[in-house]
Amino acid sequence: MILELAPLQVRPGQADAFEQAFAKAQRIIASMPGYRGHTLQRCLEVDNKYVLLVGWDSVADHEQGFRGSPAYQEWKRLLHHFYDPFPTVEHYQPVSGELLSETADNG
Repeated sequence: MILELAPLQVRPGQADAFEQAFAKAQRIIASMPGYRGHTLQRCLEVDNKYVLLVGWDSVADHEQGFRGSPAYQEWKRLLHHFYDPFPTVEHYQPVSGELLSETADNG
């Protein structure tokens, strides 16, 4: 599995609208071949800053499969106007450690 990391800076005053649009858009990405899961996290220190993490079977599933699909046009329509600047997306592969989960004991 590879991890897509997209830091997202949302235009001031648009955070609520972005989160509502993302609630719709996440159904699109979740329906794509090679999709493994995602999380959208809001930064606690910086207003309007988010990070999107998406697990894919391969970079090709993301870049050719998702971005090359007709559904991607709807994703763009829902979300791309919120970003300033437009995000640079990177892909990562595991080296060591375990994936985080909301049920992990932080104790």
